[in-house]
Amino acid sequence: MSNINNINFQHVSYLWNDAKARELEGDEVALFIYRSNLLGADLRLTNYGGGNTSVKITDKDPLTGEDSEIMWIKGSGGDIGTLTKSGCAALYLERLRNLENVYKGIEFEDEMVELFNHCIFDLSSKAPSIDTPLHGFLSFKHIDHLHPDAAIAIAAAKDGAKITEELFNGEIGWVGWQRPGFDLGLQMRACLEEAESRGKKLKGVMLGSHGLFTWGDTSYESYVNTLEVIEKCAEYLESNYGKNRPVFGSQKIESLPLEARQLKAAKVAPILRGFCSSERKMIGHYTDDARVLEFINSNDLVKLAPLGTSCPDHFLRTKISPLVLDLDPNEDLSDVEAIKAKLTPAFEAYRAMYSEYYNTCNKSNSPAMRDPNPVVILYPGVGMFTFAKDKIMARLASEYYINAVNVMKGAEAVSEYTALPRQEAFDIEYWLLEEAKLQRMPKPKALSGRIALITGSAGGIGKAIAKRFAEEGACVVINDINVERLEGATNDFIKIFGKDAVSSTLLNVTDEKSTEKALDAACLAFGGVDIVVNNAGISISKSIAEHSLEDWDKLYDILVKGQFIVSKAGIEVMRKQGFGGDLVNIVSKNAVVAGPNNPGYGSAKAAQAHLTRLMAAELGGDKIRVNTVNPDAVISDSNIWSGGWAEGRAKAYGVTVAELPAYYAKRTLLNEIILPDDIANACFAFVGGLLNKSTGNALNVDGGVAMGFYR
Repeated sequence: MSNINNINFQHVSYLWNDAKARELEGDEVALFIYRSNLLGADLRLTNYGGGNTSVKITDKDPLTGEDSEIMWIKGSGGDIGTLTKSGCAALYLERLRNLENVYKGIEFEDEMVELFNHCIFDLSSKAPSIDTPLHGFLSFKHIDHLHPDAAIAIAAAKDGAKITEELFNGEIGWVGWQRPGFDLGLQMRACLEEAESRGKKLKGVMLGSHGLFTWGDTSYESYVNTLEVIEKCAEYLESNYGKNRPVFGSQKIESLPLEARQLKAAKVAPILRGFCSSERKMIGHYTDDARVLEFINSNDLVKLAPLGTSCPDHFLRTKISPLVLDLDPNEDLSDVEAIKAKLTPAFEAYRAMYSEYYNTCNKSNSPAMRDPNPVVILYPGVGMFTFAKDKIMARLASEYYINAVNVMKGAEAVSEYTALPRQEAFDIEYWLLEEAKLQRMPKPKALSGRIALITGSAGGIGKAIAKRFAEEGACVVINDINVERLEGATNDFIKIFGKDAVSSTLLNVTDEKSTEKALDAACLAFGGVDIVVNNAGISISKSIAEHSLEDWDKLYDILVKGQFIVSKAGIEVMRKQGFGGDLVNIVSKNAVVAGPNNPGYGSAKAAQAHLTRLMAAELGGDKIRVNTVNPDAVISDSNIWSGGWAEGRAKAYGVTVAELPAYYAKRTLLNEIILPDDIANACFAFVGGLLNKSTGNALNVDGGVAMGFYR
């Protein structure tokens, strides 16, 4: 089938596998999905969730039994890289084309989308996307619509139409900027008809400021045609980098060294997150990608950054323009209030700019103004920060802005970069169809937009707490002192919750530097920390006579000093953010109850409990709540029972180790065994929103131990 060798392509990946394709022969829809997945696997061809692909086949009408022409196309909101048949829409092509008879003009564009539903062939179809008519009005069997940076760089260039004509010798058509929809489909058809009237056979169409359409008679031909067109665009750009002028006008400043810039990013991220969370808590993403650094360190940054992006896919996720920080990369960030004072005017100016943009461009039926804070923040010499409602959207915003940087670089190399006009940009951002999508999104979970660090979260109670928080929408920072256990827990969490919800770091709670590094890692991964749960601990059960000074120091180091060190570091981050937070300390029934063979552990737990109250009394003005959960006898999956503790407690109560669970349950008022999940639920009760006005409190989770009642 194929006659292309991978070596022919330098700027795209040729992934077609003949053996795999032969398995799918005879099933055009399966081949179309295979092609789509290959195209989506190369982010140089299109961004996540962007682009669209289609195939036209003949199928039996289930009502008449007659042959009908059916178009299968990626459904609304899907991603071609992960596309399956269930993510497609299948439509009667004749019905779709007949919608032209009721089309009343561009001002009624959005009304056509609902009419797509009258064209559905496969009743299990996904909702057809806005791109459906763009594919439907073209006669080609297989069509690829992608957003490759190399092509958009030409499409967004001032001389894009001329460059396209000359580069492809008239074999790629040009349609100027038009918002995706029915009218654009008609324009594309007219472009083909005009070319045919001149005896020209087109291989594709370039959409001004938008993207690329290519096609073929077979799935393979469409795939190769797409690669060849994009490859040619990329080769053309590469041959022009630095030819007429230095890339981005040459470098103005140098980046900080790797370790220094990532440390700087970790220290400034919570401050930026605080500003960006003035309306709702945002999650952050940081990158120091070489392409970003080349752009933000350049002379052209000041000229290009305010222009914003061109491609609608890029713009929807990155906002009208980024905020460029007027901070020296070597700026001392230790005086947090001074840095906040320095940044406040910049954020106020950005919000004012966005409000003016909204007020100037909005129409009578426009949705209400959205969050006026920036999504993309550029720190010359350090890197790029993006903030969104969750980590996935923050990461995607970062990836899309890198796409935009690539586009600006290419357009400036061959011509002059042009962004979308402000009104066109507004009409995309506040498109009623996009607003409808937003309204259909599920409501945020209780901990959406929040970041939690639970010490000792690679096992036992800590792991259960982290799992509960992740289930409720939080980003969690898994940590432990044990490398193997940490790796295993991290892999478990990623399998369940995905890579965007989880970060991991080594953490020794008794070491200030280790703790600082762990908090820095959390800030780099997510932008800050909202919830700190001091859970890490050990237990030693011995009589006062048997207790050694080493035992005593170990207990107090991990339980008391550890709680102090981690709390102090967490409070520093929360104060940088400026919107409060939660400290939850896992203490014990033993903080209240005096039992035998327990002087070191019990007194350390009492110190933890009182430190909780002391911090609560001090941190109210910062809106940082500090509360205690008192477990008892949590045996399942708990490290507390290692190191002789179980034997010590069994000896103290005159039972065997095997009899301990039943012994503990029988001594409770509810006759219940306490599990890690029970402690996790208690922690969630404090941080989940219903107890936002509760601080300095303790919640016993012990099945009911009367001696442990607070008096």
